[in-house]
Amino acid sequence: QVQLVESGGGLVQAGGSLRVSCTASGRTFSRSTMAWFRQAPEKEREFVAHITWNIANTDYADSVKGRFTISRNNAVNTVYLQMNSLKPEDTAVYYCAADRFGRISRDRGTYDYWGQGTQVTVSP
Repeated sequence: QVQLVESGGGLVQAGGSLRVSCTASGRTFSRSTMAWFRQAPEKEREFVAHITWNIANTDYADSVKGRFTISRNNAVNTVYLQMNSLKPEDTAVYYCAADRFGRISRDRGTYDYWGQGTQVTVSP
């Protein structure tokens, strides 16, 4: 089992930066693929980025590529999402997710565990 807790959300002006974090507990964390998804009001939850356990593979949605960076520090069981050049359309609840099987996927259904979400709001 994996338990995920996000932090670092908040309010930022367009063009600004924010870093959200996700700290995990559980034996399987070090071998899991970690991902960030986001969900805006009245929209479906969408893929943002993922990173494999050995940091050999990262992937980003086209909408955030070049602006967001996913990273992880297995020593402290934490995955990060650094968000730069933020736009109002980035406003959403950001969710951390884990796949204990270490698969490479953008599909919500791949991920076994989810955090509670952290709100990111970008003002014009």
